Amino acid sequence: MKNIEKQEDIIMSPLKKITALFFILSSGIVSYGHSAVAENDSLLLYTPFTKISVPPGESVDYTLDFINHGDKLATLDLAVTNLPRNWSYTLKSGAWNVKQISVLPGEKKSLQLHVEIPYQVNKGNYRIYVVAGADHTLPLTINISEQGTYKTEFTTRQANMEGHSGSTFTYNADLRNRTGEKQNYALQAEVPRGWTVTFRANGKQVTSVEAEPNGTVSVAVEVKPSDQAEEGNYSIPVRAVAGSTTGELTLEAVISGTYKIELTTPTGLLSSSIVAGEKKQIDLVVKNTGSSLLKGVKLTSSAPVNWEVTFDPKEIETILAGKEAGVTATIKADKKAIPGDYVTTLEARTPETSSKASFRMSVRTPMLWGWVGILVIVAGIGTVWYLFRKYGRR
Repeated sequence: MKNIEKQEDIIMSPLKKITALFFILSSGIVSYGHSAVAENDSLLLYTPFTKISVPPGESVDYTLDFINHGDKLATLDLAVTNLPRNWSYTLKSGAWNVKQISVLPGEKKSLQLHVEIPYQVNKGNYRIYVVAGADHTLPLTINISEQGTYKTEFTTRQANMEGHSGSTFTYNADLRNRTGEKQNYALQAEVPRGWTVTFRANGKQVTSVEAEPNGTVSVAVEVKPSDQAEEGNYSIPVRAVAGSTTGELTLEAVISGTYKIELTTPTGLLSSSIVAGEKKQIDLVVKNTGSSLLKGVKLTSSAPVNWEVTFDPKEIETILAGKEAGVTATIKADKKAIPGDYVTTLEARTPETSSKASFRMSVRTPMLWGWVGILVIVAGIGTVWYLFRKYGRR
């Protein structure tokens, strides 16, 4: 039995030794692990906002706090890693760039992290890391809220306007500089011959404007068509050119035609004569000198007191562009009108346009009164002759 027990002790001894060695090593590893965690936890790297959303071309500023909870001085090298291409950063205390920091036990130091984001960047989340020494890392997430570009944007909410050729079309546009530099834009436009374009910024007429990086300038584009512009749609390319970047905008003007009317006579003569108390017919011509159809042309007048004016017809339904229509005006003078010149104003009017013609009417006395005058004169002469014959010799 003793031999058996001895053999078992011999067999178990290596096993006990291995178990004891494993226990010792495990205890050492655990102790070492707790020691490393304690050292890591002695310094806290902190910022309140770890995920920030910004558009392309913006910058992000963080305040980083380094808090030493340990009992030893902490001196750490600093860096920002995993920064995307063309991104940049500065880590400062006041005006100084900081590469290493030392924090006394129980104290806190703060640094300012400034991250510059380029304009040409894809939409999405980007994670960067603030690294302090070998064991301290603070992850930060920057969300790019929209797809970025390096370009100039020239936009307007209302690119299409309609009016006749006598109108002025005013388009309000926004010129946005989405580059990283200040730009001086020359403003250009292509319009048909005879048209004019005026650019205005801040209420002043300009030929160029300046825009800061990521800045927006409001530009008013005033387009004046030619008086002879025909009906139709006209595209107007507008550009803002600055070195290597250009913004383009296409405006559209819809010309609905002009409304013009002329009231005259077939000969162009605007004077006539009339006998007091009698009527005089005058032939008129109503011309459509515009490029649009005239509808509902009404004839009206303004005459001296007790004069009458009538038209035949009183209203013209339509007059095609470039065509004319005839109207007869009948003017009746006051029967008590004394000889002289009287002005009668005639007008042809539509809701869009009108034309006036002032007629000078010379009033004459009736023939009856002329004969009466002659008879009075003859009677007077006869009376004088009779008296002279009868009493002249005495």
